[in-house]
Amino acid sequence: MKKTSLYFVLIFFATFMYSTAQESGTEPVAETQAEVTSEFDLLIQYLEENGNFINSEKTPALISPDEIKKNFKNEKYLVLDIRSESWFEYGHIKNAKNVKAADLLTYFENDIDPASLDKIVLICYSGQSASYFAGLLRLAGYDNVYSMKWGMSSWRQDFAENSWLKNIKNDFAENLETTDHAKPEKGTFPVLKTGKTDAKEILRVRLDSLFAEPYKEFIVKSADVFETPSNYFVAHYGPQDVYAAGHIPGAINYTPKSLTLETLATLPVDKKIALYDSTGLGTAYALAYLNVLGYDAGNIAYGMNAFMNETLKDNKWDAFTNKDVNMFPVIE
Repeated sequence: MKKTSLYFVLIFFATFMYSTAQESGTEPVAETQAEVTSEFDLLIQYLEENGNFINSEKTPALISPDEIKKNFKNEKYLVLDIRSESWFEYGHIKNAKNVKAADLLTYFENDIDPASLDKIVLICYSGQSASYFAGLLRLAGYDNVYSMKWGMSSWRQDFAENSWLKNIKNDFAENLETTDHAKPEKGTFPVLKTGKTDAKEILRVRLDSLFAEPYKEFIVKSADVFETPSNYFVAHYGPQDVYAAGHIPGAINYTPKSLTLETLATLPVDKKIALYDSTGLGTAYALAYLNVLGYDAGNIAYGMNAFMNETLKDNKWDAFTNKDVNMFPVIE
């Protein structure tokens, strides 16, 4: 009898609580609720599941000028020159097409059949902006996009004199340090606000935004970093032995192909990230990845060549020299 009474008491209490919840406009909350997945989480999961380009052996997707020259007659090779129209008219590679960087994504979608080509190579002055936009296109799913190493500077002397040769310096070679700085504790990730709930749509909004922004907006001058290091979170993006031999004071080493969630969690979301490697080419691809994910990142122009070119030459660490300049023909 007591058990029966207790049963009715419990039924009455449950009915009362449900009725009260309805009257107040609320519903009983389930003990376990699925967490809302952020746009950042959706996007990075999508990128990792669709090639994980930045952490694969395919990055950086650089191609030599010799290979371009050998494939002048190869219809499966397409060269897209993203320099200004005036420089393109001054001299360009045979069969190259002049396309504005801002128009690249729509050009791929509306003007060519990318899948029918073996290689699509982007060309710029130094190779840095071409690598950046090639990185964005790779993230868009075009896995046959490359950038030409050193840009037009490797094609002919006059192009090199206007770009690489006038920017290789040793001004801060004596200001380097060898202290191994540990990565910070893990923090938060960028908050994306595209308003989309589908990863592919989130990516498209991010890409549209970044293609509309000139590469010059992401250039960081090495002199600024050395003079006001506190303004930046400096990330050396290269092998540990190169970092250990001498790096920008305060720089933290991030090994290429290791930009996983674990590593990304150590990057700041409230400070400018200044990336650098030997050439600025590999970091341009990393820059594309970080910018898509919502980080405030920039690329130190010309990499270590901009402040320790002689050290690179002495150690045979991808230094730009006159030996990298060819005298290949151009269409004028």
